[in-house]
Amino acid sequence: MIVVSNLSLRFGKRILFDEVNLKFTEGNCYGVIGANGAGKSTFLKILSGEIDATSGNVSITPGKRMAVLKQDHYEFDEFTVLETVIMGHKELYGIMKEKDAIYAKEDFTDEDGMKASHLEEKFADMNGWNAESEAGELLGSLGVTEEFQYAKMGDLSNNQKVRILLAQAIFGNPDILILDEPTNDLDIETVGWLENFLAEYKNIVIVVSHDRHFLDSVCTHVCDIDFRKIKIYGGSYTFWYEASQLASRQKSDLNKKNEEKRKELQEFIDRFSANVKKSKQATSRKKMLEKLNVDEIDPSSRKYPGIFFKQEREGGDQILNVQNLSLDPWFKDLNFSLYKGEKVVFLSKESLAITNLFRVIMGEQKPDAGTFDWGITINKAYLPNDKDSYFNSDLNLIDWLRQYSVEKDETFIRGFLGRMLFSGEESLKSCKVLSGGEKVRCMLSRLMLQNPNLIILDEPTNHLDLESITALNNGLKNYEGTILFTSRDHTIVQTIATRVIELTPNGMIDKSSEYDDYLDNDEVTQRRSELYNLALTT
Repeated sequence: MIVVSNLSLRFGKRILFDEVNLKFTEGNCYGVIGANGAGKSTFLKILSGEIDATSGNVSITPGKRMAVLKQDHYEFDEFTVLETVIMGHKELYGIMKEKDAIYAKEDFTDEDGMKASHLEEKFADMNGWNAESEAGELLGSLGVTEEFQYAKMGDLSNNQKVRILLAQAIFGNPDILILDEPTNDLDIETVGWLENFLAEYKNIVIVVSHDRHFLDSVCTHVCDIDFRKIKIYGGSYTFWYEASQLASRQKSDLNKKNEEKRKELQEFIDRFSANVKKSKQATSRKKMLEKLNVDEIDPSSRKYPGIFFKQEREGGDQILNVQNLSLDPWFKDLNFSLYKGEKVVFLSKESLAITNLFRVIMGEQKPDAGTFDWGITINKAYLPNDKDSYFNSDLNLIDWLRQYSVEKDETFIRGFLGRMLFSGEESLKSCKVLSGGEKVRCMLSRLMLQNPNLIILDEPTNHLDLESITALNNGLKNYEGTILFTSRDHTIVQTIATRVIELTPNGMIDKSSEYDDYLDNDEVTQRRSELYNLALTT
């Protein structure tokens, strides 16, 4: 158990947390949510002891072991992969090193023998003899094959390091597991494995993530940071979000009687409970239904940007025709046609394959072979993955956005920026100093001003907070034009895509399907395996 008592944190005059009292108990997974800058990662650092609170304390049941997902990808560069994972269990690793040091001594004494014997006993009690095989099995589950397990960390890619550091945190089943953005840079299969692992985890898990599907899959509770307080609510992220939206609507509806509001709340609970019971969520996580209480959830102070895509005119029936399109080494012999209103998600284990395909069909890159033809009625809008080239000027946000607007009036531009949460003095900020999330919101503003009938989006949720991701998701759901996109956000892909095209080194898979159905299709799974394995043998 973790007990947080009267915890406060101040930076100068700024108060981040004020008299917070919480209790985290075994068998539960807590998703920590809050607006950007609310202090989610800071709160995890306080729990782990990395930083101190201004006042109050955090107490952990004596004898319980805590593990934290490391964020520094270079910290273990001089160690082998297996050793790095075992280092996640500090006491076990310390015993291993102490044993090795004793046995390496040239003048081995009787006292050394007694000490080694004592260490061997502790080592056996901690299942130390199986540590290396268990670490290897864990790495294999996370996609780090045996050929890499004896390599030095410094010789591996960042994508591999992410998986190894995750294995390090999980190794030895810690009593308390703290994870900050654990799904970053993980592929579909690895995220799925982690969801299943955490959904059945018997100890305490506290996690920060911008992946709504992940939070819904693993969390029994939500820790909401708002109004300088942290409150724990039973239920998933989606339950919290929909309940907070309902609470906001009811608070603003002064004419509705309390009895009507109570009935509306109960109908919401019944509907949500039925949806969870039908889901694939682990049985252990369905127990949260017993604790759902909408009355406890307050309206949130969060602000959501207004993201609405409109077509100036509908596209014709001829959208895009691709024939034998190739660009080495990213893709070869692509053939497909798009039809009006389709929402197509592009998948690949190599994200640069999709980025380069989008660049080719946007005319930014020449293909090695093949052709592509756009319909004459198509008005395209493109959100690239790399946006920095759009912000290399000293323009403030008003003048930056004015470049892309037919309507040049400053009041109109300010209104548009305000809708995207750039109000007052923020609209005069230089575009050179924007954060990653602010750049994405500016680029989305640019897209909306184009009134396109076709949108191309390359990882549109990168750098966005949960509020902006949710607003983008809703905007895309309501858009009636055609969409080509790629995203690691499971919820966006599942709720938007009507068709899946997957690029592999040895061909493509093209299927009209929702995302989850695509992932669960046995024929597709077999075909994916064939195409990717062929790449390994050629």
